[in-house]
Formats: sequence, structure tokens, C-alpha cells
Amino acid sequence: QVQLVESGGGLVQAGGSLRLSCAASGRTSSSYATGWFRQASGKEQEFVGGISPNGAYTMYADSVKGRFTISRDNAKNTVYLQMNSLKPEDTAVYYCAARVAGVSASRFGYNYWGQGTQVTVSS
Repeated sequence: QVQLVESGGGLVQAGGSLRLSCAASGRTSSSYATGWFRQASGKEQEFVGGISPNGAYTMYADSVKGRFTISRDNAKNTVYLQMNSLKPEDTAVYYCAARVAGVSASRFGYNYWGQGTQVTVSS
């Protein structure tokens, strides 16, 4: 079992930055790929990006490419989502999720989920 806890959300003005953290506990988190997803009010959950277990590979949704960066520190069992140049349309609840094997953009491949953290970007 892996438990995930997100933190770092909040209110920021457009153009600003936030860094979200996803802290893992339980089984060795370095064995799991981690994805970030978000869900805006009234919309379906969407893939934001993901990182492989050893951090060598990342992938991003087109909507955040060049603005968001995912990294991980396996010694701290933590994955980060650095969000720059934030836009009002980035407003959502952000979730991290973990899965065995590689990164997937599909939410159905993830076994473990955090509770989410709210990010609100004001215009």
C-alpha cells in the first residue's frame, strides 16, 4: 500500500507560481510512476503530467508543457509539480497518483491517489 498526500496549493495571481508536493508513505515509492491530474469544477479530470519511478522520464499535457515541471526526490519519497506562468484556466483540484510500471496519461492505470489540493488562479 502507498499513501499519498498533496500539499502546496493555494491562491495565486495569474502569471505567478506554485509548487505542489506529493509525499508518499508505505511501500517504497521509488518503485512507482507518479502522475498529476486535475479536475476543475464541473469538468472531467484531466492528466497534467507524470514522472517515471527513477525520474528519468517525464511527460506533460500540451496545455501545461513549457510551464509545468515534474521532479522527484526518492530519498524524501516526494514528487513535485512546479507550476509557473499560471493561468486562470489552471484553477482546479490537483491530485497525485501512483502506479506500478510506467507513466500513463490514463487515470485508470493508477492504483493509489491522494486527497487533492486546491489551486486557484485569479485574473
